[in-house]
Amino acid sequence: MTLVWGAVLAAGILLVLSPWLWPRQAARRGHEPGALDRLMDAAGYAHVPVKVPLAVCVLLALVAASVAWLIIPVPAIAVLAAVVGGAAPLFWLRSRQLRLLHSRRALWPDICELLIASVRAGMSLPDAVASLQTSASPALRPAFAAFARDVAASGHFDSSITRLKIALSDPIADRIIETLRMARQVGGTELVPVLRALTGSVRADAALRAEVEARQSWIRGAAVLGVVAPWVILALLAMRPEGAEAYGSPQGIAMIVAGAAVSFVAYRIMIRLGRLPEPRRWFG
Repeated sequence: MTLVWGAVLAAGILLVLSPWLWPRQAARRGHEPGALDRLMDAAGYAHVPVKVPLAVCVLLALVAASVAWLIIPVPAIAVLAAVVGGAAPLFWLRSRQLRLLHSRRALWPDICELLIASVRAGMSLPDAVASLQTSASPALRPAFAAFARDVAASGHFDSSITRLKIALSDPIADRIIETLRMARQVGGTELVPVLRALTGSVRADAALRAEVEARQSWIRGAAVLGVVAPWVILALLAMRPEGAEAYGSPQGIAMIVAGAAVSFVAYRIMIRLGRLPEPRRWFG
């Protein structure tokens, strides 16, 4: 019976994910970046194919379902574990994206100051951006080093700066890059004042966000605790034979499904209350 349930679960997950795992060739040729592509770019994995996180999702779903079935032989709990395991990589990518945004937010004013110093020293825009591979923060140097190699090989600033924007995948970086692109195309003497104004705006926004997020961090902790605690108790109860029998009944399955839905909605509401809206990538 265990093998039958495992095979049915694996077949269902593969059928659900088959459009993304094995897309049609015609659709692939006209492929446009989707939500997962943008998430991978923002998380710093623009060079990784989309099939990789999908394969990891399927693998973790199977592992989580198998472990849950071995510990608690209840079909509803095994399916729920598969859903949580399959969604775990996506949540991890989202959290990594937010961590990168938060860590980089304090670095962009320094980038603007370095660009201002390079421009005032008489460097061209390509050279000013390429020089950041040695003067910028270590977290951002690989992206600027790739830009320096790209612009040295192609000699085309627009295409190189576009690839840099994709590699950085940051709303503030988009504003800086589009400012540099406009200055490169139309010229003018207002680049330094614009960068100075952008530096002041980014610094003020970063300080305000840091203060608000520090005060609202307890909401995220309460949300995680409120979601995890009931399921730990349910798992302990389901480990007993009579508990597994009760949760394997139609009434028990309905209660598990309803509880999962309520937990998900409550968690999303709490996280929404404790999170500030992130700036959108208007030029992404």
